[in-house]
Amino acid sequence: MTIAGGLGLIILGAILRYAVTWRANWIDIDKLGAILIFGGAVGLAAGLAVQYTRRRGRTRKGI
Repeated sequence: MTIAGGLGLIILGAILRYAVTWRANWIDIDKLGAILIFGGAVGLAAGLAVQYTRRRGRTRKGI
């Protein structure tokens, strides 16, 4: 997952958790928003870790 994807999930989850007042009988919107926020945070952390390890491995040798 990319950094932008993680941020997108966090934003979407926050909208569902805090801004949507509509209630459905078959799904709990608040819990779905919390799950998306958590998944986005994990994806964001993974994306940042991958980005950090890629940058760290590149060095300019011989210049």
